[in-house]
Amino acid sequence: MGRQFFVGGNFKMNGTIKSITDIIHLLNEAKLDEKTEVVIAPPSLYLLLAREHLSAGIEVAAQNVFDKPNGAFTGEISAEQLKDSGIGWALAGHSERRVILGEDNAVSDDNDLTRRYIQFCITGKLKKKKQQFVASKTKAAIDSGLSVILCVGETLEQREANKTIDVVTAQLKAVSERTKDWSKIVIAYEPVWAIGTGKVASTEQAQEVHAAIRKWLSSTVSQEASDATRILYGGSVSEKNCKELAKQSDIDGFLVGGASLKPAFIDIINAQSA
Repeated sequence: MGRQFFVGGNFKMNGTIKSITDIIHLLNEAKLDEKTEVVIAPPSLYLLLAREHLSAGIEVAAQNVFDKPNGAFTGEISAEQLKDSGIGWALAGHSERRVILGEDNAVSDDNDLTRRYIQFCITGKLKKKKQQFVASKTKAAIDSGLSVILCVGETLEQREANKTIDVVTAQLKAVSERTKDWSKIVIAYEPVWAIGTGKVASTEQAQEVHAAIRKWLSSTVSQEASDATRILYGGSVSEKNCKELAKQSDIDGFLVGGASLKPAFIDIINAQSA
């Protein structure tokens, strides 16, 4: 059985009650390809609004999830809270969080977090240490019954240094060391240099990286995971380039940013049937 085509819409920090309601109405009324799985990720404030008004066949994702079930973590949201609210998906590892907020592959345990918090309370300073939780967040979400869109990708500097595959597989390896269950993970390859820039990886570039990811899954996780795991392309996806990208053998859909806020999102969802 082939992999089901998947299109995710990441609204990022965009939208109001009215504009998001308008998008939901557009999705509910549109004729969508029944063979395509659709998930939208509005800002957390509008998750329940989206879940309440969306048609049953369209799922909702949180743009972020923390790796602890509860506690003194101001501003965070747990997998258990998402599950309790009827939200079935979460994003992890998006490049904007890796770069702007310092999230990377590293994992910190509770004791490390406590030590660093005490250090900050005493000194007012924190040592420069990347201590974010992409892998740990992914595991926490899966263990709580959520599905995860796991984002990976390289910067322009890394691509020009021919390090794309090394960077992407290192990001995946961090997750594989924390969980062996990839049945609830959808991978989104998003070259950082193509996100929101209007630049798009060529179909050949995108397919090359997707094929390398699938090869890595086969050799590192399992052949079953390689065959079944969906790998999405993200990075300035539009109604103009989606059809050609969708034809590639290892591209199983898209994670769409800005275009998911526009009527063109419907065309991208229907890329395979067009």
